[in-house]
Amino acid sequence: MFSYKKEFHIGKMIQEELERQGRSASWLAKSIYCERSNIYKLFARESIGVDLLMRISTVMGHDFLRDLYENEA
Repeated sequence: MFSYKKEFHIGKMIQEELERQGRSASWLAKSIYCERSNIYKLFARESIGVDLLMRISTVMGHDFLRDLYENEA
């Protein structure tokens, strides 16, 4: 069974993973076809739409949706 993590900040999660991968905000902006300034706005957001999250997950090779849920044994 899976439960939703109540406390998370998706923008921070994306920013931290981007830094862990050694990639820049400019790289992410180019990869998802948006302006770099929008990436910085994204970092400040606590939530984003599923479509955008899936695009980001795909280009970064990281499943952020999985991070939002915990596996309960």
